[in-house]
Amino acid sequence: MAEQFDVIIIGAGQAGVPLAGAFARAGRRTALIEASHVGGTCINEGCTPTKTMVASARIAYLARHAGQYGVQTGAIQVDLKSVRQRKRELVTSWRTGSEQRLHHDGVTLLMGIAQLSGPKTVTVTLNAGGTRQFTADTIVINAGARSSTPDLPGLAEVPFLDSTSIMELDAVPEHLLVLGGGYIGLEFGQMFRRFGSRVTIVQRGARLLAREDGAVADAVAALLREDGAEVLLNTTARRVSRSNDGTIHLTVASPAGEQTIEGSHLLVAVGRTPNSDRLNLAAAGIATNQRGNIIVDERLATNVPGIYAVGDITGGPAFTHIAYDDFRILKANLLEGGNKSTRGRLVPYTVFIDPQLGRVGLGEEEARAQGRTVKIATMPMNYVARAIEVAETRGLVKAVIDAETDQILGFTMLGIEGGEIMSAVQLAMQGGLTASALRDTIFAHPTLAELLNTLFAQS
Repeated sequence: MAEQFDVIIIGAGQAGVPLAGAFARAGRRTALIEASHVGGTCINEGCTPTKTMVASARIAYLARHAGQYGVQTGAIQVDLKSVRQRKRELVTSWRTGSEQRLHHDGVTLLMGIAQLSGPKTVTVTLNAGGTRQFTADTIVINAGARSSTPDLPGLAEVPFLDSTSIMELDAVPEHLLVLGGGYIGLEFGQMFRRFGSRVTIVQRGARLLAREDGAVADAVAALLREDGAEVLLNTTARRVSRSNDGTIHLTVASPAGEQTIEGSHLLVAVGRTPNSDRLNLAAAGIATNQRGNIIVDERLATNVPGIYAVGDITGGPAFTHIAYDDFRILKANLLEGGNKSTRGRLVPYTVFIDPQLGRVGLGEEEARAQGRTVKIATMPMNYVARAIEVAETRGLVKAVIDAETDQILGFTMLGIEGGEIMSAVQLAMQGGLTASALRDTIFAHPTLAELLNTLFAQS
């Protein structure tokens, strides 16, 4: 006999957890089903642990460059076990806090594998053993995504790393091969280079970070190479093998021909696969696209009445803050009688290489592809007084401006605290401030923010 709830949420990620709490506090009997750990990718394998390790890598980098600041240090050694332990402690703290909030709100939390067994029915195979069946008029799917595994000959016989397992290493790799030049590959590539690994990044495309303008992608490649990483572009992995001594042999094809690269470890970072294939969606008639993402409308509703999907499983921008905004949309619409949607929302993001890459809105290539008449303002970070003073002048700043209205259409900053300055520009964009308004604003000196005066003076 199925147990009746008002709401069933599948997945305790950054949309599922606050949404479950909101429903429970509103008096709705709410079940939250999670396969492995509360908090989703962000807390457990994404934002929290990776950025904690990025911070350790930056300290190692600064220590090695201390002489540039007139500070003398000895030999630098990285204790990866201690880095890992610090990461684990923070993850545990965040996860425990989320679990406690759910308990306080009165959410029924079940640990197990959830599958749809009808339009209003969910069957849960409990991690502790046994199964239970639930029904509800409202079901929200927040089941996320996992690291993709490419169809690469030999990969099944090689003990490769993904974005989760690489953070559990207890020693710094001698030579880390990184397959993929996206956000994940670059963050880990630079991180382990700073920990002391030799690093080779293999990117199939003509540039890193395919979403970015060419000049930005080129600047990212330049700073990674300056850090000592090898970056191979237009290079496709053909096969991989492992010799008896543990050496990994990655054969690649490039315009120069075929070659084999040897390394001690292989990180596969070629994208994410939605977990929709594990949910038995067909039993409820839920539609997906060719990639397996659940299809939703601008109010996050699926094709089945009463069933919604949020977060990475929908194929939208795979960022924690977007998942959280999905929560706000459903909370407003389902609990508060609102009519919020995803239409027109700005999607900011930061890539936590160092210096950071922060972006919001349109890039130049996107804007021109849309047929817009634009003005472009750009300058290198070595024009910025504050960057010169702290000896971090790598990178550039770029803005895309509507030539007729002077409205800022997009902003990108590859530079120290790029994500923070991007966020300030995002607020200006949301408030309707023009490029001229930022040009004429008085910012405190010497701060990074005053670079906006110089940048927008060009427009």
